[in-house]
Amino acid sequence: MESLFNLEDGYKIRVLEEDSFIKLQKPLREMVFEDDHSVFPFEFISDDEKKKVEALRERIFNDPLKLYLGLFDSDENFVGWSFGFQENAMVYYMCNSAVLKEHRRKGLYTSLMKTSIDILEKEGFQVIYSRHNATNNSVIIPKLKAGFVISSLEMDDVFGVLVHLKYFTNETRRKIMDYRAGQVRPDEQLKKLFKMD
Repeated sequence: MESLFNLEDGYKIRVLEEDSFIKLQKPLREMVFEDDHSVFPFEFISDDEKKKVEALRERIFNDPLKLYLGLFDSDENFVGWSFGFQENAMVYYMCNSAVLKEHRRKGLYTSLMKTSIDILEKEGFQVIYSRHNATNNSVIIPKLKAGFVISSLEMDDVFGVLVHLKYFTNETRRKIMDYRAGQVRPDEQLKKLFKMD
């Protein structure tokens, strides 16, 4: 194992292979983070969800999922869309959606969003997220009604102030989000997950 940097008092920094790193780090993690209140999805998601996550993990390196939905009117004119892509084994980024102005206020955006969610849930994504200008109520409100929650705000040099919205396909993860936000007290399930007994 070659040292990358030699520091004072004999300390060294080395680049490790993944297996070596995990072997060294894993036994120390619990000690270092013993008071941490983190909970990881693999501790509570179903076996079926785990299989889907593993399939998505395999896919990310070979052929990450990209979803392109087109919206057409009765004359077959392209009047709207939604597209996004897989970010990792659990997360899908709903990147961009739009409905042309003359076709708005008909529930079409909501239909695009729900179609995306249905497809992505079946694929096994745990989290679907999107980013929107903070005043884009015509998109934010339907997403909140569909079960998305505000997860953060971002100041972006390109788009300005963005609201991040997340949709959790697993009810326990959604409940954890409500607990983390201070909206609910932990029930018995959460107390067990957070080892609060």
